[in-house]
Amino acid sequence: MWMPPGQNQSWVSEFILLGFSSDPMTNRTLFSAFLLLFLSSVLGNGLIITLICLDTHLHTPMYFFLCILSLLDMGYVTTTVPQMLVHLLSQSQTISFAACWLQMYVFGAVGLTECILFVVMAFDRYVAICYPLHYTVILSWGLCTRLSAGTWACGFFSLIHTFFTMRLPYCGPNMVNHYFCEGPSVRNLACMDTHVIEMVDLVISVFMVVAPLLIIVASYIRIAQAILKLKSMQARCKAFSTCASHLTVITFFYAPATYLYMRPNSSYSPEQDKQVSLFYNVFTALLNPVVYSLRNKDMKRAFLKVMGR
Repeated sequence: MWMPPGQNQSWVSEFILLGFSSDPMTNRTLFSAFLLLFLSSVLGNGLIITLICLDTHLHTPMYFFLCILSLLDMGYVTTTVPQMLVHLLSQSQTISFAACWLQMYVFGAVGLTECILFVVMAFDRYVAICYPLHYTVILSWGLCTRLSAGTWACGFFSLIHTFFTMRLPYCGPNMVNHYFCEGPSVRNLACMDTHVIEMVDLVISVFMVVAPLLIIVASYIRIAQAILKLKSMQARCKAFSTCASHLTVITFFYAPATYLYMRPNSSYSPEQDKQVSLFYNVFTALLNPVVYSLRNKDMKRAFLKVMGR
């Protein structure tokens, strides 16, 4: 690790994650709540993946991408929540430098992949509604596979952010005011100016967060125009309902993500950011199975079929 001369710096072998509270009683209460949320999220997303794999009627591009979304949501919560649960009951809240590096990278990779996946899912709805007769021709399984591979590949851009952040010189105390190794929180411990790295993060965010969001908005403008041209009110309602779940999930994903990562560090508020990050990380992953199961007749039918009814 490079360290400029003249500063009181040392090699960092571990970080201390401060989490939410130092009160044991509060931590036990939080442990019970977060454990319930974690299990519900994993089981809910796991159920969606299982139903899509078992029911051949769900072997369509839309459900193929939904299956990937559930995998990503499971990746979100399993990257951060298990360690948070351990720290809530443990006296030691340390994380090694290597584990922090890995957690930061995986969390960022999953987030960037999900950003691009939402664009792919919007494209799927655009083709389904604007070109229904050519849907299976345009979205062939070959194209779906390539789109899926492309979304996963975009996650590797997280390596740039992680590499520059973890190469910074750090000096004590090495206490991260967060419940996991989140980039801006870790960077606050650096002994040098992080302006250049913040600019790199901003550029990545523009290309990987803002640009996909603009494409999604443009896609749904075209979708709305196509729906309004339908003569039957029943057909309009059906078309809008197929997009409602996707729009709901996008809103709950992009709103907190934009707040957290598209703003200057001068407005950084550790306690508020932990709450927003918790919603962005845990509650959104739990919301997806609820939205896609309660509003989706195909998922309900597949569930009853698998249960033997």
